Amino acid sequence: MMKHIFQEGKNSSRPTLLMLHGTGGTEHDLVPLTEKLDPEAAVLSVRGNVSENGMPRFFRRIAEGVFDEEDLIFRTKELYEFLDEAAQKYGFDRNNIIAVGYSNGANIAASLLFHYEDALAGAILYHPMVPRRGIELSDLTGKSVFIGAGKNDPICPAEESRDLKSLLENAGANVELHWENSGHQLTGEEFAASRSWYENKF
Repeated sequence: MMKHIFQEGKNSSRPTLLMLHGTGGTEHDLVPLTEKLDPEAAVLSVRGNVSENGMPRFFRRIAEGVFDEEDLIFRTKELYEFLDEAAQKYGFDRNNIIAVGYSNGANIAASLLFHYEDALAGAILYHPMVPRRGIELSDLTGKSVFIGAGKNDPICPAEESRDLKSLLENAGANVELHWENSGHQLTGEEFAASRSWYENKF
């Protein structure tokens, strides 16, 4: 089991929100967003199993923006299997999980979409990068994905966001790419845009 928090939902027909923190975050970081996003949803907030100089992450990297691909594949599978276990343990619908990830958490969520067509029903990705290039993606027909990106993001170049959008769309996903004139931080405007997108889709 991965270190996590689970909060039962008020309405079992609503999705379960899978909250995935950024580098150095914990399973507590993004929980406050869930109340504003969907107060009736169940919440599964997970801590990454990798430590980089004491900072939790979801997978290793070789350098800034350079992912350890082998570890990424291993950790994506580990998270995928954890979702199966958690759904059994807590009794939520395994087929109705929406990932909400920021930065490193958005990257592992994107990796779940890339590798497993049944991992997620959809995703909100704040400042993600392309997890892997040159692979065939799983069939994502009918999946909805929101990408929040900053035009001046020093960590995540604009082409990463555009490439991720086209890779997901080519696999059949329905993708909305939302730009802010900001850097790598999650802004209030970006969150508001993701919330109205979520309310329309789910």
